Amino acid sequence: MFDYLVFIGRFQPFHLGHLAVIKTALSQSKQVILLIGSAEQPRSTRNVFSFDERAKMVLSAFDQIDAARIHCVPLVDVLYDDFRWVQSVEKAVASVSGVSPSCRIGLIGHYKDKTSYYLSLFPNWTPVSVGSYQGISATPIRDAYLLGELPTLDFVPTSTLDLLKQFMQLPEYQDLQVESHYLVEYKKSWSLAPYPPVFVTVDAVVVHSGHILLIERGHFPGRGLFALPGGFLDQEETLFDACLRELREETNIDLTDAEWRKFYRAQRTFDDPKRCARGRTITQAFYFELNELPILPTVKSGDDAKRAFWLPLDQVHSNKIFEDHYAIIENLIK
Repeated sequence: MFDYLVFIGRFQPFHLGHLAVIKTALSQSKQVILLIGSAEQPRSTRNVFSFDERAKMVLSAFDQIDAARIHCVPLVDVLYDDFRWVQSVEKAVASVSGVSPSCRIGLIGHYKDKTSYYLSLFPNWTPVSVGSYQGISATPIRDAYLLGELPTLDFVPTSTLDLLKQFMQLPEYQDLQVESHYLVEYKKSWSLAPYPPVFVTVDAVVVHSGHILLIERGHFPGRGLFALPGGFLDQEETLFDACLRELREETNIDLTDAEWRKFYRAQRTFDDPKRCARGRTITQAFYFELNELPILPTVKSGDDAKRAFWLPLDQVHSNKIFEDHYAIIENLIK
């Protein structure tokens, strides 16, 4: 018997495959630590349910005795930095298990594809591999649900189905359903391409005296969320020129090309395959420091931005930020 078996997942939503893994874990361990990922992300078509909602789905699927052996712990996404992500996982586990060297900890999961490589990042924990349960996956369940189709009990436990029915009555579901239909139509526009397209975008991380320049998105996807100024690359421009164009279109910030080149500090490519709901999108982010300017430059929204504004860096929180822009900010500013 293990003292603790750790199971990491997003559970969007919790389904019978997840249930089977936890039952296996309960049979082999005194207690189970369930690390629920994307715990501080805003609602989106990929992150529909909050941490509390997902924890309720899980615990309600078990009787009182087994539920008392399951510890649901929030896990914050740390993209593009495996070292920091491993640290956050170990810290989350230690919050339940303590740090005793005699404690026997294992990591349970299904090695489904290359995205499961994280299971090899913890050499001090014994790996416990489990097979796929009837090929059930959360993605098609979630996609169909957001288009109005409830899953059956062949795919999800009663606790999940009950919460899905309740959530359908909320305004949050209605908003996500509209966004889902938008994404379906958006993808139809390039469905006849001989190969799935790979889009290229640019984003600007602009800071000044402890503030960062952001926009509020005015349209789907991510309407109402905060984002970096940016957009798609045009055919006849460089990545850097595209970044400056998007800055001017979305924020109307009044700086010359020469000034932007002077304030340029770094750039980096961000290419997580799931970073964008519209399709495979690789972005090049550019980092600028405007600290030499005496005051924050005036900005005014334009193009598809609802508003442009300067936000103190200590008020930037991942649960308000579009897609992976929080990770981009973290990676470039640090």
